[in-house]
Amino acid sequence: MAQQEIFLFVINPIAGGNDKSDLIEKVKLYAEDRGVTLICYETTGDNDEEAIRKLVDEHNPQRILVAGGDGTIKMVAEATLNQDVIIAVLPAGSANGLSVDLNLPDTVEANLEVAFNGVVKPMDIITINGKNSLHLSDIGVNADLIRNYENGSMRGKLGYALQALNTLTDLGEPFNATIKANGESIETEARMVVIANTNRYGTGVTINPVGKMDDGKFEIVILKNLDILVIGKILSGNIPVDENENIVIISTDEALITTNISVSFQIDGEFCGSVNELDIKIIHPQLKMIVPKPI
Repeated sequence: MAQQEIFLFVINPIAGGNDKSDLIEKVKLYAEDRGVTLICYETTGDNDEEAIRKLVDEHNPQRILVAGGDGTIKMVAEATLNQDVIIAVLPAGSANGLSVDLNLPDTVEANLEVAFNGVVKPMDIITINGKNSLHLSDIGVNADLIRNYENGSMRGKLGYALQALNTLTDLGEPFNATIKANGESIETEARMVVIANTNRYGTGVTINPVGKMDDGKFEIVILKNLDILVIGKILSGNIPVDENENIVIISTDEALITTNISVSFQIDGEFCGSVNELDIKIIHPQLKMIVPKPI
């Protein structure tokens, strides 16, 4: 008789500001119908990584289902870095950028089908100044936007749009960046420098058209001294990145970026203060993610 599968189900109850009770019930029923033992854990913001590690050690789950946004996924990934587990995402946050790059569907029912029956895809992790990045990190105007959004009172797409307008309106002078990678050094003015393991922001905007999450490399996308209108169009997806001569893309497995002034910095949608140096390396391959089966 085959051993019954065990899945750990991690839920961030406050992700996205919506009630998760209906989602939790659907996951439980789906697991029950398929004879899967489900261990549920709701995050509290207090020692969640340690609690998840203990549950993984105790139950040895074959798969971890994560209901939350990019921050929750990252936390689970960091809690299980040295464990041989597979992560399946059920998008439920205000920032679901990684789910966009995993090509996950829009409905709960379709996502459950992928989470339980999808295929495994390896995924690299980038370390930036010792911090892990799964998705997209950057310095400059987009990090300014995330800082302003976190400090604002309005959430959701409207709040994001409002802060995008405010950020672009208050845009200061560009910064100077020196990028050392692949044995070469580039000095340039920049409005924004992206460190990309994947392709698209949660808004669906493709910022890194050449990247692959499992190739042992990351991309540095340099947006040079562009005017406000062009930056706005790029961040809203109205100008393709690879059709602009003021955008440079470098593929590498390690890099050092320094700036002449302290610049806003974000990792996977979380504002991380200001920096003037980024030491970047790739860890390959590190994670096992579930994606839809090829059609």
